[in-house]
Amino acid sequence: MLTKLTIRNFKLFGDVELELGDRVLLIGPNNAGKTSALQALALWNIGVKRWIEKRGAGNVPEKRPGVTINRRDLITVPVPAANLLWHDLHTQESAPGKGTQKIFIDVIVEGVIGGKPWACGLEFYYANEESLYCRSLRLPNGGRMEVPQEASCQPIAYLPPMSGLAANETRLDEGAINVRLGEGRTAEVLRNLCYQALQNQGGPEKWRRLNEQMEALFGIKLDPPVYIKERGEIVMTFRTRGNVRLDISSSGRGLQQTLLLLAFMETNPGAVLLLDEPDAHLEILRQRQIYQILADTAAQTGSQIIAASHSEIILNEAADRDMVIAFVGRPHRIDDRGTQIRKALKEIRFEDYYQAEEVGWVLYLEGSTDLAILRTFAERLDHPAKKVLERPFVYYVANQPNKAKEHFYGLCEAKRDLVGLAIYDRLERSPQVDPQLLHLMWGRRELANYICQRETLLAFAQAHGQEQGELFAAVWLAKMEESISEIEAALGELSKPSPWGADIKASDEFLDPLFEKFYKKLGLPNLMHKNNYNTLATYMPVTAIETEVREKLDFIAQTAEQATPRKD
Repeated sequence: MLTKLTIRNFKLFGDVELELGDRVLLIGPNNAGKTSALQALALWNIGVKRWIEKRGAGNVPEKRPGVTINRRDLITVPVPAANLLWHDLHTQESAPGKGTQKIFIDVIVEGVIGGKPWACGLEFYYANEESLYCRSLRLPNGGRMEVPQEASCQPIAYLPPMSGLAANETRLDEGAINVRLGEGRTAEVLRNLCYQALQNQGGPEKWRRLNEQMEALFGIKLDPPVYIKERGEIVMTFRTRGNVRLDISSSGRGLQQTLLLLAFMETNPGAVLLLDEPDAHLEILRQRQIYQILADTAAQTGSQIIAASHSEIILNEAADRDMVIAFVGRPHRIDDRGTQIRKALKEIRFEDYYQAEEVGWVLYLEGSTDLAILRTFAERLDHPAKKVLERPFVYYVANQPNKAKEHFYGLCEAKRDLVGLAIYDRLERSPQVDPQLLHLMWGRRELANYICQRETLLAFAQAHGQEQGELFAAVWLAKMEESISEIEAALGELSKPSPWGADIKASDEFLDPLFEKFYKKLGLPNLMHKNNYNTLATYMPVTAIETEVREKLDFIAQTAEQATPRKD
């Protein structure tokens, strides 16, 4: 996983640092630098590949330490002249007493592989309009940073929106597919990726997952891709709801793009996906569902998603669950749980009215982290709410009943039979009884309290340590036990509530400092943030899930049953 990106003198950026995580959403107005950040990572990836190819990993040679990159190789960073890559087009500067000095584009990437942190910095300097040089980053002591093998171990793919699908597709080997993806030629590899997903190890299971996802999203059934040896081509069809068989090129671009992303993750586990507007060509009701499916598939395949988007639906979904970086002024991470963004939406949007009509019910929650935890609990319990939580109309109200009421009754002006359910963290007093909008609150301080269990945290540590080997499992378990004891003791000294009780705000007051301390003891950057706390529920025995959780899921399922969605 990539954990940090530093960019200097590239396009719109003078000097910026971006923290990265499992899922990162880049937001901001047009021409703010979102795509440039993705392109900086793509440029770094090209430089690493070229370096490893020419120089190998490890020590930097003393003579001729650079490698040449042709402008025409930069398909994912298209420019008519190489100097357009430089900030303000400045490729050199005059320094008093030193004459003309080169200005370097620096791209430094940090990451973690197999529990081991690594860093790789590259610098690029201008040669002429058609080429530039790449070499490992200079260090303050006059030496140069090594290019570690780890930098090339995690495949990185820049996947722009699809502009259409080729009518015919020649069968390609893996290397040729990766080259075309690196060049942004997504229209030429969709069938190949699906064919790989079917033919590679575990193919039948991968193909089953792909089929289930596409049927759930678009109501189609994929036919297995077929290799026509006589023509050297792969053909692929799908069946509509009416069982009409069509070539995959007849499908919509939103379907094609979604299939491309899911098939890529299935065939390239552990990859880093740089997604430029993954919601392009998708109507709004599908955007939240597809974002969730992409996130789930990324978790299953060990992939990392770094996406740039303009979608308010995806923004609201990611605001307090994933890492959101706002490209407004200097790019910065949003840590206010998205409230400032939602305050900007002063009036109910058309999209909300549309979803109210389509779905017939609305769920109000404190934030999208709550939705993720509820989904995980429903999955663990195999509860009927599992199905309705796949594609809900959810609106986040930051634990404010009045905000939920204003929004709900505004929607009722357009859809009189709308039903709703609001679930809040524990409030100082119970909300008023409402005939159409049912207000509930948790008995404990917040939903995160229900996953805050000693046995669950120890099981999490042991499972993640086990991934590194038996010895690591024991070490991770011991470090977690130490961290729990230390944070528990600190809370006691401060007269704070017990971390296992109902009165502590578990996420902020216990889990946040616990994981910070835990990973520090392991010598790693913190790899568990609030946006991933829902995954802790997967380590809980079903019998340890409290009855109150089941009751809230019952209310969600019952509210959905009362809904009257629009019928075509």
